[in-house]
Amino acid sequence: MSKEAVFTMKLEPELRADFMGEVAFEDRPASQVVRELMRGYIEQRRQAREYDDYVRRKLEAGRASMRTGRGRSNDEVEAAFAARREQAVAGLA
Repeated sequence: MSKEAVFTMKLEPELRADFMGEVAFEDRPASQVVRELMRGYIEQRRQAREYDDYVRRKLEAGRASMRTGRGRSNDEVEAAFAARREQAVAGLA
């Protein structure tokens, strides 16, 4: 991949000094580490967007299910799981 773009940023002198010290300790170019950090950030944000989309779709499916009368209320779900918990506890005794 061609590296033709220049990226300039302002940061605290202490942060720069600490960062440069760490990359020097690893004997790696600072630009390589920054590229890795940027790629990691981009991937993290992509995954967060995908997860948000997934949750949004699941919520809409649940809401649609409730609108058509196929869903269960929170009270019904809680009652069903309370019964299951009682069965599980009874099975341990």
